[in-house]
Amino acid sequence: MFVADGTAQDNLPLFAQVVTSVWSGPDNASGRAYIDALTAVGFDKTAMQVTNDTSTVGNRAESLMFSVLWQGECLVGQVGPATGDPVAVVVPALAEGGCLIGTTRSIDW
Repeated sequence: MFVADGTAQDNLPLFAQVVTSVWSGPDNASGRAYIDALTAVGFDKTAMQVTNDTSTVGNRAESLMFSVLWQGECLVGQVGPATGDPVAVVVPALAEGGCLIGTTRSIDW
């Protein structure tokens, strides 16, 4: 269950459940599928980041990462062929306020 006034750790079980559910479905290589599913259960889309679905040469990404910034912490998920089982963890936010290092795609839908 989504805990609006809870901590990132309080919301980790739901985050992990969503990650596993999307990973088990047909859209498991789509960053948008994870963002949409997390939004549907109550997480704030404006606090999210997601990496690209494809590499710079157009191949499916070996690893897909997505995150939700939550009260100075980050719920971070990682899936993909190079990852193995889906990963969902809580880590500190970056000093500049985001969760993911490197290039992320715009969440403009």
